[in-house]
Amino acid sequence: MSQRSLLDEQQLIKLNLLKTLVQRDLAARYKGSVLGNLWPLLNQLSQLLIYTYVFSIILKVRLPATNLPENSFTFGLWLFAGLVPWIAFTTGFMQAANVVVGQPNLVKKVVFPLSLLPLVPVLSAFIESTFGLMALIVMLAISSDTLHPTLFLLPLVWVTQLLFTAGLGYLTAGFTVFLRDIPQSLIVLVNLWFYLTPICYPATVIPEQWRELVFWLNPMAAIAETYRDIILVGEINHPGEWAVATLISLAIFGLGLWSYRRLRPAFADVI
Repeated sequence: MSQRSLLDEQQLIKLNLLKTLVQRDLAARYKGSVLGNLWPLLNQLSQLLIYTYVFSIILKVRLPATNLPENSFTFGLWLFAGLVPWIAFTTGFMQAANVVVGQPNLVKKVVFPLSLLPLVPVLSAFIESTFGLMALIVMLAISSDTLHPTLFLLPLVWVTQLLFTAGLGYLTAGFTVFLRDIPQSLIVLVNLWFYLTPICYPATVIPEQWRELVFWLNPMAAIAETYRDIILVGEINHPGEWAVATLISLAIFGLGLWSYRRLRPAFADVI
């Protein structure tokens, strides 16, 4: 067997192992519960109801021009389109922060590919988010009786989202082994990050001198707006921001994977 064939076989084994780990993780999360994997959707819908009530009904936030009618239901669709990637992102990389310290038995196995561990919660959270995404598309189809062909561009946005989430997952997972305060710090950081990202309010309310900076430096702002462009509007209104978000995501992924690999030899000694 050639060296290239051997490498391909090893990669295939890793992919199958990753698939098994993700399936096991999803099954273990809701084992014994009556609703099972419907809980992620219920969690997303509960946040949708709360934020819709606060921002649409109480604060009366108005949306930028869309091809949908102006009402609380439309606001809910718009809000949900931003919440779906945000929940998948924050859930994935925050759970990844504890994945190494939470699996000491696997860490101490010489033959286990530790590079897969941070990917498991990232992919699990992403798969769970698809329940909300499908619900959003169904609600949109019922309310507007139309779906945009731009939906076929969603996999391209998922690449940006997954690269960014996995990169931060690798960074937090590696450094948490040596600094256990990181998971607690992330809770504070994510709360601040949420309100600095135009999820519950339109980007048009951000002062113009800051708006461009928010989009160029915050990949999640570009990702959330691109989700809305693709699902609700049917056109790409932020192509430059999406491109920059993709480049930043690639850089974060490369940095995260590099740092994780550099720290990995010391994991077993510290844990």
